[in-house]
Amino acid sequence: MISDSRVQQILKQEEELFVKEHPKSKALFEENKKNYVGGVPMNWMVRWGPFPIFVTKAQEVTVHDVDNKKYLDLCLGDTGSMFGHSPKVVVDAVSEQLRNGITMMLPTPDSVGVGQELQKRFGLPYWQIAMSATDANRNVIRIARFITKRPYLLVINGCYHGTVDETLVNIRDGEVKPRKGNVGAPVDPKMTTRIVEFNDIPGLEKALSDGQVAAVLAEPAMTNRGIILPDPGYHDALRRLTKKYGTLLIIDETHTICCGTGGYTKAYGLQPDILTIGKPIGSGIPSAAYGISKELSEKMVDHLKDDSTDENGLGGTLTANAVSLCAMRTTLQKVITEEAFAKMMPLAERFEQDCMRIIKKYNLPWHVTRLGVRVEYHFTPKAPRNGGEYEATRDNRLGYLMHLMALNRGILMTPFHNMALMSPYTTVQDVDYHTQVFEECVKVLLNNSKL
Repeated sequence: MISDSRVQQILKQEEELFVKEHPKSKALFEENKKNYVGGVPMNWMVRWGPFPIFVTKAQEVTVHDVDNKKYLDLCLGDTGSMFGHSPKVVVDAVSEQLRNGITMMLPTPDSVGVGQELQKRFGLPYWQIAMSATDANRNVIRIARFITKRPYLLVINGCYHGTVDETLVNIRDGEVKPRKGNVGAPVDPKMTTRIVEFNDIPGLEKALSDGQVAAVLAEPAMTNRGIILPDPGYHDALRRLTKKYGTLLIIDETHTICCGTGGYTKAYGLQPDILTIGKPIGSGIPSAAYGISKELSEKMVDHLKDDSTDENGLGGTLTANAVSLCAMRTTLQKVITEEAFAKMMPLAERFEQDCMRIIKKYNLPWHVTRLGVRVEYHFTPKAPRNGGEYEATRDNRLGYLMHLMALNRGILMTPFHNMALMSPYTTVQDVDYHTQVFEECVKVLLNNSKL
């Protein structure tokens, strides 16, 4: 319905509009090229458009840039600020902690509240703090290998668990291969990792059957290849098979906290051996955590008390610093609440329904998928069941164009795929504005309206 030539024509016009409207951001980007690889302090920042907008302020769901433009933020730091930018209660608590000490290599009273909240929400009794979900996932992979004495990690094709070497892989020609763009893979990933498609229960059992896999590391629903939901019975099979073959089950809730206060794990009654979570639990201040079962804790505790603890590869000097613990305690107790989700869920449902209404109105072969308060649209009539199906149907240029069109109209979506998050500060008016912009973009794509 939408020709490549039409996409290219609109893309050219939208990029010209973006450049015209953001002269100060362009100037800063050019200046940054003198000091940063690619002109940005973090490489994926280049994916926001011809160049990134440079932000001066972010508050609740509003972002301001150096060109005095204001945006409705539905990206929210790709979950890092999922509960709003700079919640006042967190800012106040952290400001006080900054005056009282930043990092002392000792626990603070906030650690008590953090541990209690994590246990209550996710069901696992014992916890450790990390600096990021990447950090947490690296730690638990080491723990799994230590406990099981097995070499392999099993991951899902199309997964993302941060910059963990074992997880930066894909299936190509039926084999484990380094993911395209993986910089400096230290060893052939076939030596460390096995990989199967999401929702592939026979493939999962085959990969586990020789008893060499230490752990399965998986999101309960995929979020890095669009939102891909588990088939009915998938999680029951995953838990049954990991137990059958003596493999530990690690659930990464970093993105799927969108399902509720205890993430997908609490919402759907999962029973992992280990759980990791990062980004949103500190309201964007670097912080993460991982929880383990009582059985695993008993196998680890003597080793952690050994004189070599500071050289065991778990944690670092700034881990569990006072500021991060303060941010986590305040966020968990006062921001990520049942009351917040009671407001967010209806907005996500409204967003999903409005997008589907526009898609049906214009007879587009697209679909919308929602996971809790996280919503995405994808340019195929049927939702993919795994990462391979997603990649086979992915339209990078159309996805980039839709993202840029929204940005030019004052809405920030994730630049990787068009994902929107609802926050406690998002309003019905915000959702309706996105619906208006979404329909406007569709009409332009179909040549039913001028830019």
